[in-house]
Amino acid sequence: MDNIVIAFRDALQSAFGQLDWLPVPDGEIHRFRVPDDKSGSQNGWYIIYPDGIASGAFGSWKTGGTNTWCSREPVDAREAEQVRQRIEQARRQREAEQHQRQQAAAEYANRLWRDARRADPDHPYLLAKGVRPYGLRQRGDELLVPLYADGALVNLQRIKPDGSKRFLFGGRIKGSYSPLGSITLGKPLLVCEGWATGATLHANGYTAACAMNAGNLTPVALALRANHPNIEIIIAGDDDRMTEGNPGRTAANAAAIACGGLVTFPEWPADSPQSLTDFNDLAAWSRQHEQA
Repeated sequence: MDNIVIAFRDALQSAFGQLDWLPVPDGEIHRFRVPDDKSGSQNGWYIIYPDGIASGAFGSWKTGGTNTWCSREPVDAREAEQVRQRIEQARRQREAEQHQRQQAAAEYANRLWRDARRADPDHPYLLAKGVRPYGLRQRGDELLVPLYADGALVNLQRIKPDGSKRFLFGGRIKGSYSPLGSITLGKPLLVCEGWATGATLHANGYTAACAMNAGNLTPVALALRANHPNIEIIIAGDDDRMTEGNPGRTAANAAAIACGGLVTFPEWPADSPQSLTDFNDLAAWSRQHEQA
């Protein structure tokens, strides 16, 4: 049994980095902090079935995807079927736990949203970004950004005065978005990453859907396309010029292809700094440049 546990931990470490604990081989889902994730987070998960051919699965709630593991290759069809059933069982257990976590987070999000007050237009984050609250709410000193999926509030992004952001623990992110304005036939719908970018676009007369991160652009664009097949969708991408591979531009182009939409990026003036990445950055820099 010790050899199985150590071999499984080696597989975990090959995916996530060094771990200072041993997995528990009890056929139940366990959560853990992925190295380099925020302190207190438990985005990692694993499950080990120790009897028969020891097998299991692991992954990250944050990044998605599932890795499977087996202590040895099956020697016949019966053993291969056993492993297949175990992996399928792990998938069902993971999905059931994920659904439970998302339901709990959605209920909590609705309570927080219901009890929160209207956002203060002079909140430090809004002033720093140069945007209006546009329906955001506030709890203490935190702004609450609502995320919807299939018309229901499923999560919140909380923004502190210093601009640090966190979603509710366990809340759904994939395919959820924060809307700004009403989707109207004949009017383009812009899908972007951050809320401040969406607020900047909305201030210029556009309807926007804020996907919150680059990896969520395609899921959001596909969900909106499914619900609004005749709407023109434009991906308003980030231009991560200083980051290797330019993930913002790459993700925006992929989302546009996936949903059959168009894509646009900020047009940088010749004297603008390379650190600017999105439409909100461009708007803020332009204001400062005009006042100088």
